[in-house]
Amino acid sequence: MADNQFDIIIVGSGAGGGTLAFALRNSGARVLLIERGDFLPQEPQNWQPHAIFDEARYKPNELWRDARNGDTFKPGVHYYVGGNTKVYGAALPRFRREDFGALEHEGGTSPAWPISYDQLEPYYGLAERIYRVHGQVGDDPTEPARSGPFPYPPVPHEAYIAELSEKLRQQGLHPFYYPMGIDLRDGGRCIRCKTCDGFPCRVLAKSDAHVCCVLPALDSPTVTLWTRALARRILTDESGRRVRGLEVERDGEQVAVRADTYIISCGAVNSAALLLRSANAMHPNGLANGSDQVGRNYMVHSNTALMAVNPIKRNYTVFQKTMAINDFYFGGPDFPYPMGNIQLLGKLQAGMLAAAQPWAPPRLLQMMADRSVDWWVMSEDLPDPQSRITLAGDGGVVVHWRPNNQVAHKKLVQAAEQMMRRAGYPLIFTQPMGIETNSHQCGTVRFGQDPATSVLDPFCRSHEVENL
Repeated sequence: MADNQFDIIIVGSGAGGGTLAFALRNSGARVLLIERGDFLPQEPQNWQPHAIFDEARYKPNELWRDARNGDTFKPGVHYYVGGNTKVYGAALPRFRREDFGALEHEGGTSPAWPISYDQLEPYYGLAERIYRVHGQVGDDPTEPARSGPFPYPPVPHEAYIAELSEKLRQQGLHPFYYPMGIDLRDGGRCIRCKTCDGFPCRVLAKSDAHVCCVLPALDSPTVTLWTRALARRILTDESGRRVRGLEVERDGEQVAVRADTYIISCGAVNSAALLLRSANAMHPNGLANGSDQVGRNYMVHSNTALMAVNPIKRNYTVFQKTMAINDFYFGGPDFPYPMGNIQLLGKLQAGMLAAAQPWAPPRLLQMMADRSVDWWVMSEDLPDPQSRITLAGDGGVVVHWRPNNQVAHKKLVQAAEQMMRRAGYPLIFTQPMGIETNSHQCGTVRFGQDPATSVLDPFCRSHEVENL
């Protein structure tokens, strides 16, 4: 057991856990970082649309259940060192100052956070340096105050996108360079390819938690990483007030590990699921769940992919994801409520379209992909206690998803369509995202001042379990 005793155990090596391991690397604390997956291999399939979108090569062999109809679906999760950041689009914007306060939406009120933007601002700056964020201050009309510039200049537009940016400005809009975490430093690894957004980076140029945080953390002799190690259950002492151990399945073997402090950071869904699976006599509804809030208020954004096609103009852009529009973030001329963000996607390819439209003629898909500009249209959803994560009888994940604030999202999609038609794109195709698109998952273990309505305090410590 001596070999399994640490000062701090972190479950999950993604944006939360991986970054925390980096922050603790020189603390002197003995840190164990637990990851259920392995290192994502660097291989040709990293950049093959067929492998990513048809074969779902890097998604786990795991099904979650939709509570609405009982159907199962393959979730948008990736169990590797670095977590979902291995395949994210590398966009790293800050929330707006107003997002931290109570904000009225058409669908209801987004409640105030227990912390403010000003409290978090210095840490935003630190995170932008760690994750090598490129951007430009002053272009986004909604951006909050900053204590310093971006650490790196913006990712420049290619000629086609620069021309589109000017067309949008002529409409009175304010397109801006989107903050991106990629390695375009002098001598950096990024080659500005077309397989970034949604793909693993074969050359490790994406600013993911694996590259930016876990690898440098492992240079410290006090940080240990266990891969292929699944946290099964959190164990407490008889009082239920302290965690005394963690049950882990490592390479098929059951192992017990102990620490003074336990940090659960394995994504909104799996963190909630682990707490629920850890129910005991003192916590019959799940660990740290006296408030009955664990798993509730599940949020994923309302998301729509939009493809604008000009049939007579080729888009030769390779690295497309450099621009965004926030003019509708807090509302529009005829809609006084927040609508959201419109950002370029990585360039869609015919093979990516074929995964969603397998019966469409390949030549048609190629023609469309060659002539399209591709956007991600994203609106806020609101916390709803009935939108939640529960467990099935076999311990599997059940998702009770209740989309809300849909009027605002429809208004934003309409604004994006109008924007692109005015820019010369007569053909617009949209694809709303469903329950399987959960890459923006959050909200299931909420923090707050009141233990009756939140699971964690403002420092993300459990109200009920003192070392969790």
